[in-house]
Amino acid sequence: MAAQVDVLVVGAGASGLALGIDLARRGVDALVVEQADGLIPGSRGKGIQPRTLEVFDDLGVLDAIHAAGGAYPVGMIWKDGRRMGERTMFDPAAPTEGAPYTKPWMVPQWRTQEILLARLEELGGRVAFRREAAGLAQDGGGVTVRFADGTEVRAGYVVAADGGRSTVRRALGIDMTGETVDPSSMLVADVRITGLDRDNWHIFPSSREGGGFMALCPLAGTEDFQLSAQFPEGTAVDLSPDGVRKVVAARSHLAPEDVTEVRWASDFRPRAALADRFREDRVFLMGDAAHVHSPAGGQGLNTSVQDAYNLGWKLGAVLRGGAPASLLDSYEEERRPIAADMLGLSTSVHRGKTRRGEATRQLGLGYRTSSLTEETRETPGSVRAGDRAPDGTVEGVRLFDAFRGPHWTLLTANTDAPQGYGAGVFLVRPDGYVGWAGETTEGLAKYARRVGAEDVRRIP
Repeated sequence: MAAQVDVLVVGAGASGLALGIDLARRGVDALVVEQADGLIPGSRGKGIQPRTLEVFDDLGVLDAIHAAGGAYPVGMIWKDGRRMGERTMFDPAAPTEGAPYTKPWMVPQWRTQEILLARLEELGGRVAFRREAAGLAQDGGGVTVRFADGTEVRAGYVVAADGGRSTVRRALGIDMTGETVDPSSMLVADVRITGLDRDNWHIFPSSREGGGFMALCPLAGTEDFQLSAQFPEGTAVDLSPDGVRKVVAARSHLAPEDVTEVRWASDFRPRAALADRFREDRVFLMGDAAHVHSPAGGQGLNTSVQDAYNLGWKLGAVLRGGAPASLLDSYEEERRPIAADMLGLSTSVHRGKTRRGEATRQLGLGYRTSSLTEETRETPGSVRAGDRAPDGTVEGVRLFDAFRGPHWTLLTANTDAPQGYGAGVFLVRPDGYVGWAGETTEGLAKYARRVGAEDVRRIP
Protein backbone atom coordinates (compact mmCIF):
# COMPACT_ATOMS: atom_id res chain seq x y z
CA MET A 1 0.00 0.00 0.00
CA ALA A 2 1.32 3.42 -0.93
CA ALA A 3 2.43 5.81 1.82
CA GLN A 4 0.09 8.79 2.18
CA VAL A 5 0.82 12.50 2.73
CA ASP A 6 -1.06 15.74 2.28
CA VAL A 7 1.55 17.22 -0.08
CA LEU A 8 4.44 15.60 -1.92
CA VAL A 9 7.15 18.03 -3.02
CA VAL A 10 9.41 16.62 -5.74
CA GLY A 11 12.84 18.26 -5.56
CA ALA A 12 14.94 19.48 -2.63
CA GLY A 13 16.36 22.64 -4.14
CA ALA A 14 15.78 26.05 -2.59
CA SER A 15 12.12 26.26 -3.66
CA GLY A 16 11.23 22.74 -2.58
CA LEU A 17 12.83 23.22 0.82
CA ALA A 18 11.20 26.63 1.30
CA LEU A 19 7.80 25.12 0.53
CA GLY A 20 8.51 22.28 2.93
CA ILE A 21 9.25 24.83 5.69
CA ASP A 22 6.09 26.81 5.02
CA LEU A 23 3.92 23.69 5.04
CA ALA A 24 5.57 22.27 8.15
CA ARG A 25 4.88 25.40 10.19
CA ARG A 26 1.23 25.17 9.11
CA GLY A 27 0.85 21.62 10.34
CA VAL A 28 0.56 20.16 6.85
CA ASP A 29 1.88 16.62 6.45
CA ALA A 30 4.34 17.13 3.60
CA LEU A 31 7.19 15.03 2.26
CA VAL A 32 10.03 16.45 0.16
CA VAL A 33 11.73 13.88 -2.08
CA GLU A 34 15.01 14.23 -3.97
CA GLN A 35 16.46 11.83 -6.52
CA ALA A 36 20.08 12.64 -5.61
CA ASP A 37 21.96 11.18 -2.65
CA GLY A 38 22.02 14.58 -0.94
CA LEU A 39 21.57 18.28 -1.52
CA ILE A 40 22.73 19.43 -4.94
CA PRO A 41 26.25 20.95 -4.78
CA GLY A 42 27.57 24.16 -6.30
CA SER A 43 27.31 27.89 -5.66
CA ARG A 44 24.97 28.46 -8.64
CA GLY A 45 22.25 30.91 -7.47
CA LYS A 46 24.41 32.84 -5.01
CA GLY A 47 22.53 36.16 -4.95
CA ILE A 48 19.64 36.55 -2.51
CA GLN A 49 17.57 39.60 -3.38
CA PRO A 50 16.01 41.93 -0.77
CA ARG A 51 12.48 40.60 -1.22
CA THR A 52 13.73 37.05 -0.63
CA LEU A 53 15.54 38.24 2.49
CA GLU A 54 12.12 39.37 3.74
CA VAL A 55 10.72 35.94 2.93
CA PHE A 56 13.58 34.28 4.79
CA ASP A 57 12.90 36.57 7.75
CA ASP A 58 9.37 35.19 7.91
CA LEU A 59 10.50 31.58 7.46
CA GLY A 60 12.92 31.89 10.37
CA VAL A 61 16.25 31.57 8.55
CA LEU A 62 17.35 35.17 8.04
CA ASP A 63 19.88 35.21 10.90
CA ALA A 64 21.53 32.06 9.56
CA ILE A 65 21.55 33.46 6.01
CA HIS A 66 23.16 36.69 7.20
CA ALA A 67 25.76 34.76 9.20
CA ALA A 68 26.59 32.50 6.25
CA GLY A 69 27.14 35.17 3.62
CA GLY A 70 28.21 38.72 2.91
CA ALA A 71 27.75 41.74 0.70
CA TYR A 72 28.84 41.67 -2.93
CA PRO A 73 32.31 43.11 -3.58
CA VAL A 74 32.99 45.85 -6.09
CA GLY A 75 34.03 44.65 -9.53
CA MET A 76 37.66 45.03 -10.65
CA ILE A 77 38.57 45.07 -14.35
CA TRP A 78 41.87 43.43 -15.32
CA LYS A 79 43.95 43.68 -18.50
CA ASP A 80 47.37 42.16 -19.13
CA GLY A 81 47.83 41.41 -15.44
CA ARG A 82 47.07 45.01 -14.37
CA ARG A 83 44.12 46.45 -12.52
CA MET A 84 42.31 48.87 -14.81
CA GLY A 85 39.69 50.19 -12.39
CA GLU A 86 36.62 49.32 -10.40
CA ARG A 87 33.12 48.73 -11.72
CA THR A 88 30.04 49.06 -9.55
CA MET A 89 27.97 45.94 -10.10
CA PHE A 90 24.72 47.16 -8.51
CA ASP A 91 22.89 50.47 -8.37
CA PRO A 92 23.00 51.54 -4.71
CA ALA A 93 19.92 51.95 -2.53
CA ALA A 94 19.87 53.00 1.12
CA PRO A 95 17.68 51.11 3.57
CA THR A 96 14.44 52.80 4.61
CA GLU A 97 11.88 52.19 7.32
CA GLY A 98 9.65 50.39 4.84
CA ALA A 99 12.45 48.45 3.12
CA PRO A 100 15.18 47.48 5.61
CA TYR A 101 16.95 45.22 3.10
CA THR A 102 17.98 46.91 -0.13
CA LYS A 103 21.17 45.12 -1.17
CA PRO A 104 21.53 41.59 -2.52
CA TRP A 105 23.22 39.22 -0.09
CA MET A 106 25.67 36.62 -1.33
CA VAL A 107 25.35 33.06 -0.06
CA PRO A 108 26.43 30.05 -2.17
CA GLN A 109 23.36 28.07 -3.09
CA TRP A 110 24.63 24.88 -1.49
CA ARG A 111 24.85 26.75 1.83
CA THR A 112 21.39 28.31 1.43
CA GLN A 113 20.00 24.82 0.91
CA GLU A 114 21.77 23.51 4.01
CA ILE A 115 20.20 26.30 6.07
CA LEU A 116 16.75 25.62 4.66
CA LEU A 117 17.07 21.89 5.29
CA ALA A 118 18.11 22.48 8.90
CA ARG A 119 15.08 24.73 9.41
CA LEU A 120 12.77 22.17 7.80
CA GLU A 121 14.04 19.43 10.10
CA GLU A 122 13.77 21.76 13.10
CA LEU A 123 10.06 22.11 12.31
CA GLY A 124 9.63 18.34 12.05
CA GLY A 125 9.70 18.18 8.25
CA ARG A 126 11.73 15.71 6.29
CA VAL A 127 13.49 15.04 3.00
CA ALA A 128 13.73 11.55 1.52
CA PHE A 129 16.83 11.28 -0.67
CA ARG A 130 17.41 8.75 -3.45
CA ARG A 131 13.73 8.90 -4.40
CA GLU A 132 13.46 9.40 -8.17
CA ALA A 133 9.96 10.13 -9.44
CA ALA A 134 9.18 8.04 -12.51
CA GLY A 135 5.51 8.73 -13.18
CA LEU A 136 2.20 9.79 -11.70
CA ALA A 137 -1.53 9.29 -12.00
CA GLN A 138 -4.29 11.64 -10.84
CA ASP A 139 -7.88 11.07 -9.86
CA GLY A 140 -10.53 13.08 -8.06
CA GLY A 141 -9.14 12.31 -4.62
CA GLY A 142 -5.41 12.77 -5.09
CA VAL A 143 -2.23 11.87 -6.94
CA THR A 144 -0.23 8.64 -6.90
CA VAL A 145 3.46 9.13 -7.64
CA ARG A 146 5.50 6.13 -8.71
CA PHE A 147 9.23 6.03 -8.00
CA ALA A 148 12.05 4.36 -9.91
CA ASP A 149 12.50 1.82 -7.11
CA GLY A 150 8.92 0.63 -7.55
CA THR A 151 7.47 2.29 -4.45
CA GLU A 152 4.56 4.73 -4.51
CA VAL A 153 3.34 7.71 -2.50
CA ARG A 154 -0.24 8.90 -2.45
CA ALA A 155 -0.72 12.65 -1.93
CA GLY A 156 -3.57 15.11 -1.91
CA TYR A 157 -1.40 17.48 -3.95
CA VAL A 158 1.97 17.22 -5.69
CA VAL A 159 4.37 20.09 -6.32
CA ALA A 160 7.04 19.75 -9.00
CA ALA A 161 10.21 21.52 -7.90
CA ASP A 162 12.50 19.17 -9.80
CA GLY A 163 14.32 21.58 -12.05
CA GLY A 164 14.41 22.64 -15.67
CA ARG A 165 14.31 19.04 -16.91
CA SER A 166 11.39 18.27 -14.59
CA THR A 167 10.24 14.67 -14.78
CA VAL A 168 6.87 15.65 -13.32
CA ARG A 169 6.28 18.42 -15.85
CA ARG A 170 7.08 16.07 -18.70
CA ALA A 171 4.81 13.40 -17.29
CA LEU A 172 2.00 15.95 -17.34
CA GLY A 173 2.75 16.87 -20.94
CA ILE A 174 3.28 20.54 -20.14
CA ASP A 175 5.60 22.24 -22.62
CA MET A 176 7.97 25.15 -22.02
CA THR A 177 8.15 28.09 -24.39
CA GLY A 178 11.36 30.05 -24.54
CA GLU A 179 14.46 31.20 -26.31
CA THR A 180 18.21 30.89 -26.22
CA VAL A 181 19.43 33.98 -24.37
CA ASP A 182 23.00 33.52 -25.53
CA PRO A 183 24.33 30.85 -27.93
CA SER A 184 27.66 30.85 -26.07
CA SER A 185 28.44 28.04 -23.67
CA MET A 186 29.18 28.96 -20.06
CA LEU A 187 31.42 27.29 -17.53
CA VAL A 188 30.59 27.81 -13.85
CA ALA A 189 32.85 26.33 -11.19
CA ASP A 190 33.69 26.66 -7.52
CA VAL A 191 37.46 26.88 -7.15
CA ARG A 192 40.12 27.75 -4.64
CA ILE A 193 42.84 30.11 -5.80
CA THR A 194 46.03 31.58 -4.45
CA GLY A 195 47.45 34.92 -5.53
CA LEU A 196 44.12 36.73 -5.91
CA ASP A 197 42.56 38.95 -3.25
CA ARG A 198 39.01 38.54 -2.00
CA ASP A 199 38.21 42.25 -1.91
CA ASN A 200 36.90 42.43 -5.46
CA TRP A 201 34.84 40.58 -8.01
CA HIS A 202 37.63 40.08 -10.57
CA ILE A 203 36.59 40.56 -14.20
CA PHE A 204 38.74 39.58 -17.18
CA PRO A 205 37.19 40.89 -20.43
CA SER A 206 37.42 38.97 -23.68
CA SER A 207 40.67 39.18 -25.61
CA ARG A 208 42.01 37.69 -28.79
CA GLU A 209 44.89 36.04 -26.99
CA GLY A 210 43.17 34.77 -23.84
CA GLY A 211 39.77 33.90 -25.21
CA GLY A 212 36.37 34.89 -23.94
CA PHE A 213 35.11 36.67 -20.85
CA MET A 214 35.93 35.29 -17.39
CA ALA A 215 35.06 36.41 -13.87
CA LEU A 216 36.20 35.20 -10.47
CA CYS A 217 33.92 36.18 -7.60
CA PRO A 218 34.96 35.47 -3.99
CA LEU A 219 32.10 33.54 -2.39
CA ALA A 220 31.22 35.11 0.93
CA GLY A 221 31.46 32.85 3.93
CA THR A 222 33.78 30.39 2.18
CA GLU A 223 37.34 30.12 0.89
CA ASP A 224 36.04 29.60 -2.65
CA PHE A 225 35.68 31.71 -5.76
CA GLN A 226 32.90 31.24 -8.27
CA LEU A 227 34.42 31.05 -11.74
CA SER A 228 32.28 31.93 -14.74
CA ALA A 229 33.68 31.80 -18.25
CA GLN A 230 32.16 32.20 -21.69
CA PHE A 231 32.97 30.03 -24.71
CA PRO A 232 32.11 30.26 -28.41
CA GLU A 233 28.93 28.56 -29.56
CA GLY A 234 29.37 24.82 -29.97
CA THR A 235 32.44 24.55 -27.73
CA ALA A 236 32.73 21.33 -25.74
CA VAL A 237 33.64 22.67 -22.29
CA ASP A 238 36.24 20.63 -20.40
CA LEU A 239 34.95 20.30 -16.82
CA SER A 240 37.98 18.40 -15.51
CA PRO A 241 40.21 20.11 -12.93
CA ASP A 242 42.96 20.45 -15.54
CA GLY A 243 40.47 21.90 -18.00
CA VAL A 244 39.34 24.51 -15.49
CA ARG A 245 42.95 25.39 -14.65
CA LYS A 246 43.74 25.92 -18.34
CA VAL A 247 40.84 28.35 -18.68
CA VAL A 248 41.99 30.42 -15.70
CA ALA A 249 45.59 30.52 -16.94
CA ALA A 250 44.61 31.41 -20.52
CA ARG A 251 42.34 34.29 -19.52
CA SER A 252 44.20 35.88 -16.61
CA HIS A 253 47.65 36.52 -15.18
CA LEU A 254 47.30 33.47 -12.93
CA ALA A 255 49.16 30.21 -13.46
CA PRO A 256 47.41 26.83 -13.64
CA GLU A 257 48.84 25.81 -10.28
CA ASP A 258 47.27 28.88 -8.66
CA VAL A 259 43.99 26.98 -8.88
CA THR A 260 44.62 24.71 -5.92
CA GLU A 261 41.25 22.94 -5.97
CA VAL A 262 38.21 22.57 -8.21
CA ARG A 263 35.31 21.76 -5.92
CA TRP A 264 32.46 21.71 -8.46
CA ALA A 265 32.05 22.47 -12.15
CA SER A 266 29.16 22.65 -14.58
CA ASP A 267 28.39 23.99 -18.04
CA PHE A 268 25.23 25.32 -19.63
CA ARG A 269 23.89 27.56 -22.37
CA PRO A 270 21.88 30.51 -21.02
CA ARG A 271 18.23 30.28 -21.94
CA ALA A 272 14.86 31.62 -20.85
CA ALA A 273 11.79 29.38 -20.80
CA LEU A 274 8.34 29.50 -19.25
CA ALA A 275 5.99 26.57 -18.69
CA ASP A 276 2.78 26.90 -20.68
CA ARG A 277 0.85 26.45 -17.44
CA PHE A 278 1.76 26.10 -13.77
CA ARG A 279 -0.95 23.63 -12.79
CA GLU A 280 -2.57 20.42 -13.92
CA ASP A 281 -5.44 19.59 -11.56
CA ARG A 282 -3.75 18.57 -8.28
CA VAL A 283 -0.18 19.05 -9.51
CA PHE A 284 1.62 22.41 -9.39
CA LEU A 285 4.88 23.55 -10.99
CA MET A 286 7.28 25.95 -9.32
CA GLY A 287 10.91 27.02 -9.53
CA ASP A 288 12.97 25.88 -12.50
CA ALA A 289 10.28 23.32 -13.34
CA ALA A 290 8.10 26.32 -14.23
CA HIS A 291 10.61 28.92 -15.43
CA VAL A 292 14.29 28.79 -16.42
CA HIS A 293 16.37 31.97 -16.27
CA SER A 294 19.72 33.26 -17.35
CA PRO A 295 21.75 33.60 -14.14
CA ALA A 296 22.35 37.28 -14.88
CA GLY A 297 20.68 39.54 -12.37
CA GLY A 298 20.10 36.82 -9.79
CA GLN A 299 16.39 36.28 -10.45
CA GLY A 300 16.02 32.50 -10.80
CA LEU A 301 16.42 31.26 -7.22
CA ASN A 302 14.60 34.30 -5.86
CA THR A 303 11.59 33.91 -8.12
CA SER A 304 11.53 30.20 -7.25
CA VAL A 305 11.52 30.77 -3.48
CA GLN A 306 8.72 33.28 -3.90
CA ASP A 307 6.71 30.71 -5.88
CA ALA A 308 6.91 28.49 -2.82
CA TYR A 309 5.97 31.36 -0.52
CA ASN A 310 2.88 32.08 -2.60
CA LEU A 311 1.76 28.46 -2.85
CA GLY A 312 2.53 27.40 0.73
CA TRP A 313 -0.07 29.50 2.51
CA LYS A 314 -2.73 28.61 -0.04
CA LEU A 315 -2.18 24.87 0.32
CA GLY A 316 -2.18 25.31 4.09
CA ALA A 317 -5.44 27.28 3.99
CA VAL A 318 -7.18 24.63 1.88
CA LEU A 319 -5.82 21.62 3.78
CA ARG A 320 -5.94 22.99 7.34
CA GLY A 321 -7.84 26.26 7.32
CA GLY A 322 -11.10 25.36 5.65
CA ALA A 323 -10.53 27.60 2.63
CA PRO A 324 -12.25 26.60 -0.62
CA ALA A 325 -10.13 24.63 -3.07
CA SER A 326 -10.72 27.41 -5.59
CA LEU A 327 -8.15 29.46 -3.66
CA LEU A 328 -5.48 27.35 -5.36
CA ASP A 329 -6.53 28.73 -8.75
CA SER A 330 -4.84 31.99 -7.79
CA TYR A 331 -1.34 30.43 -7.71
CA GLU A 332 -0.89 30.33 -11.48
CA GLU A 333 -2.86 33.55 -11.89
CA GLU A 334 -0.43 35.41 -9.63
CA ARG A 335 2.90 33.70 -10.21
CA ARG A 336 3.03 33.02 -13.94
CA PRO A 337 2.89 36.70 -15.02
CA ILE A 338 5.59 37.57 -12.50
CA ALA A 339 7.78 34.70 -13.70
CA ALA A 340 7.35 35.94 -17.27
CA ASP A 341 8.38 39.45 -16.23
CA MET A 342 11.40 38.18 -14.32
CA LEU A 343 12.48 36.10 -17.32
CA GLY A 344 12.42 39.24 -19.43
CA LEU A 345 14.40 41.08 -16.78
CA SER A 346 17.04 38.35 -16.52
CA THR A 347 17.46 38.31 -20.28
CA SER A 348 17.74 42.09 -20.41
CA VAL A 349 20.43 42.11 -17.70
CA HIS A 350 22.31 39.32 -19.47
CA ARG A 351 22.37 41.32 -22.69
CA GLY A 352 23.55 44.47 -20.94
CA LYS A 353 20.33 46.42 -21.52
CA THR A 354 19.36 46.71 -17.83
CA ARG A 355 21.50 47.34 -14.79
CA ARG A 356 21.16 45.42 -11.55
CA GLY A 357 19.08 47.81 -9.50
CA GLU A 358 15.55 48.57 -8.39
CA ALA A 359 13.87 45.96 -10.58
CA THR A 360 16.22 43.13 -9.65
CA ARG A 361 15.60 43.74 -5.93
CA GLN A 362 12.02 42.49 -6.49
CA LEU A 363 10.53 44.78 -3.84
CA GLY A 364 8.13 46.33 -6.33
CA LEU A 365 6.41 43.10 -7.35
CA GLY A 366 2.79 42.65 -6.41
CA TYR A 367 -0.66 41.35 -7.23
CA ARG A 368 -2.90 44.39 -7.79
CA THR A 369 -4.84 42.68 -10.59
CA SER A 370 -5.25 39.34 -8.78
CA SER A 371 -8.69 37.92 -8.07
CA LEU A 372 -7.59 37.76 -4.41
CA THR A 373 -7.08 41.54 -4.26
CA GLU A 374 -9.77 43.99 -3.13
CA GLU A 375 -9.07 47.72 -2.83
CA THR A 376 -12.25 49.44 -1.57
CA ARG A 377 -10.92 52.89 -0.62
CA GLU A 378 -11.90 55.80 -2.84
CA THR A 379 -8.54 57.55 -2.38
CA PRO A 380 -5.90 54.94 -1.54
CA GLY A 381 -2.38 55.90 -0.59
CA SER A 382 0.74 54.77 -2.38
CA VAL A 383 0.38 51.32 -0.78
CA ARG A 384 -2.63 49.62 -2.31
CA ALA A 385 -4.27 46.23 -2.05
CA GLY A 386 -2.04 43.79 -3.95
CA ASP A 387 1.18 45.58 -3.02
CA ARG A 388 3.94 44.27 -0.81
CA ALA A 389 3.21 45.42 2.75
CA PRO A 390 6.17 47.62 3.80
CA ASP A 391 7.84 47.49 7.19
CA GLY A 392 7.34 50.28 9.71
CA THR A 393 6.27 50.89 13.29
CA VAL A 394 2.71 51.32 14.56
CA GLU A 395 2.25 52.17 18.24
CA GLY A 396 5.63 50.69 19.08
CA VAL A 397 5.08 47.48 17.10
CA ARG A 398 7.40 46.71 14.19
CA LEU A 399 5.26 45.51 11.31
CA PHE A 400 7.64 42.80 10.05
CA ASP A 401 7.69 41.37 13.58
CA ALA A 402 3.88 41.35 13.58
CA PHE A 403 3.66 39.82 10.09
CA ARG A 404 6.10 37.01 10.91
CA GLY A 405 4.34 33.68 11.08
CA PRO A 406 1.73 31.74 9.11
CA HIS A 407 -1.18 34.06 10.01
CA TRP A 408 -2.99 36.98 8.38
CA THR A 409 -2.51 40.43 9.94
CA LEU A 410 -5.15 43.13 10.33
CA LEU A 411 -3.61 46.60 10.45
CA THR A 412 -5.68 49.63 11.35
CA ALA A 413 -3.79 52.78 10.43
CA ASN A 414 -4.35 56.49 10.83
CA THR A 415 -2.96 59.32 8.74
CA ASP A 416 0.41 58.92 10.47
CA ALA A 417 0.78 55.34 9.18
CA PRO A 418 4.26 54.49 7.98
CA GLN A 419 5.52 54.25 4.42
CA GLY A 420 2.50 55.37 2.45
CA TYR A 421 -0.16 53.07 3.86
CA GLY A 422 -2.46 56.00 4.41
CA ALA A 423 -5.49 55.91 6.68
CA GLY A 424 -7.57 52.79 6.56
CA VAL A 425 -7.82 49.11 7.38
CA PHE A 426 -5.46 46.59 5.76
CA LEU A 427 -5.63 42.80 5.79
CA VAL A 428 -2.14 41.54 5.06
CA ARG A 429 -1.79 38.07 3.57
CA PRO A 430 0.47 35.43 5.09
CA ASP A 431 2.98 36.10 2.29
CA GLY A 432 3.28 39.79 3.16
CA TYR A 433 1.04 41.37 0.52
CA VAL A 434 -2.02 43.51 1.21
CA GLY A 435 -5.02 41.39 0.27
CA TRP A 436 -7.81 43.77 1.22
CA ALA A 437 -7.88 47.50 2.03
CA GLY A 438 -10.78 49.66 3.10
CA GLU A 439 -11.63 52.89 4.84
CA THR A 440 -13.56 50.86 7.46
CA THR A 441 -14.05 47.14 8.11
CA GLU A 442 -17.19 47.06 5.94
CA GLY A 443 -16.86 44.12 3.55
CA LEU A 444 -13.84 42.67 5.36
CA ALA A 445 -15.64 39.66 6.85
CA LYS A 446 -16.97 38.62 3.45
CA TYR A 447 -13.49 38.85 1.95
CA ALA A 448 -11.97 36.86 4.83
CA ARG A 449 -14.47 34.03 4.28
CA ARG A 450 -13.72 33.98 0.57
CA VAL A 451 -9.98 33.55 1.06
CA GLY A 452 -10.08 31.42 4.20
CA ALA A 453 -8.51 34.06 6.46
CA GLU A 454 -9.29 32.45 9.83
CA ASP A 455 -6.09 33.06 11.80
CA VAL A 456 -5.93 36.86 11.91
CA ARG A 457 -3.71 38.92 14.28
CA ARG A 458 -4.57 42.56 14.92
CA ILE A 459 -2.38 45.68 15.02
CA PRO A 460 -2.78 47.62 17.22
